[in-house]
Amino acid sequence: MPLFPLFLLLFIGVPLVEIYLLIEVGGVIGALPTVFAVVFTAVLGITLIRIQGFSTLQKAQSSMNQGVVPAAEMIEGMMLLFAALCLLIPGFFTDTVGFLLLIPPLRALFASKMIGSAVLKSRFSGQKSHQNDYFDGEYEDLTPEQQHERNQEQLNHQHTFEGQVESSKDEPGK
Repeated sequence: MPLFPLFLLLFIGVPLVEIYLLIEVGGVIGALPTVFAVVFTAVLGITLIRIQGFSTLQKAQSSMNQGVVPAAEMIEGMMLLFAALCLLIPGFFTDTVGFLLLIPPLRALFASKMIGSAVLKSRFSGQKSHQNDYFDGEYEDLTPEQQHERNQEQLNHQHTFEGQVESSKDEPGK
């Protein structure tokens, strides 16, 4: 989809939908309860985002400690930021979008689809080889435990190397 119509839809369509919904809800329950509902959903949403944000951060740290890239957690974190923005914008349509992004299984589903899409795009967006589209390379299929061991070995080797460099700098005459 071209970018311009998407921006046009976002910057004109969404505010029009919000105004329409605010007028309709205000006509049914009154102006003051409508304002209270908008403020209440923003406060409730931000509170829930804060809790889920800390949970996502802990999952990301756990993944990194196991030597796994926290791709899903990073995407979920970006979705939580978008949900916070949606909940801070006054209106019921954006609040609905924000609250939908607060549902962990739905957010995980969106994240997995985004990761799958990114993997496919990155796999096929590289330069084409002129030899039947094959690339030469090596890889190892490691379990997360094996990857963690490999990362620890590399860290230990790096610390050992840094220690040797620092000790040689401290010695006089070198």
